[in-house]
Amino acid sequence: MSVPTTVRFRRALTAVVLSTALLAGATACGGDRAGGDRSLREEVSSASVAELAALAAAEPAAVEADELAAPTPSPSTSAEKQKFAKTRFVANAGLAAGATYQWIIKPYRAGTFKKGAKGRTFALIKAGLAGAFAYNRLKAAAENAKGDPLLSKAMVPLTAGIESLKGLASKLRKGEAGDADIDAFNNVIKGVKDAGKSAGAEVTDQVPSTSQLGG
Repeated sequence: MSVPTTVRFRRALTAVVLSTALLAGATACGGDRAGGDRSLREEVSSASVAELAALAAAEPAAVEADELAAPTPSPSTSAEKQKFAKTRFVANAGLAAGATYQWIIKPYRAGTFKKGAKGRTFALIKAGLAGAFAYNRLKAAAENAKGDPLLSKAMVPLTAGIESLKGLASKLRKGEAGDADIDAFNNVIKGVKDAGKSAGAEVTDQVPSTSQLGG
């Protein structure tokens, strides 16, 4: 039996999160012995690691339903297919927007990613994970958009922008992302929202909660 794409994505993110968290913890210990700067002395607690692992395991229930699919009848008419495509687009784009704002844009603007900031290590790990999650959901939303002619046309100019986000998760995790990188996420999300609105598929931010992620 083949492993669904969503499951492979979760497993890959889980491995990244756990390895990064453990490395951060080891680095923090080394920083204490060498008298390094305070940012290297931050501890990534077991609770934080558990939360990140849960986040890595997260995918919206609707996506799981897509991959299991058997119990759900496929839309048959053209109108039904377009409505289904818009519904999936809104769900995926909303999750991408919510994760981007909550764990990338908001902490960046608050200065949490700066060296010496309290909670920097944990914030960077979450930002890196959110970046990968948002990119994955935006790619899914772009694919969903193909099921509706108007939405598909509106999304075409955003293809390159979405693809440009692919490598930014690593930069975020390493604390190397700057204004241009944050703006790239912000601009793509804005563009996707505008595309959805123009096609009658308005997108609102949907931040995955801890309970949703753990469920």
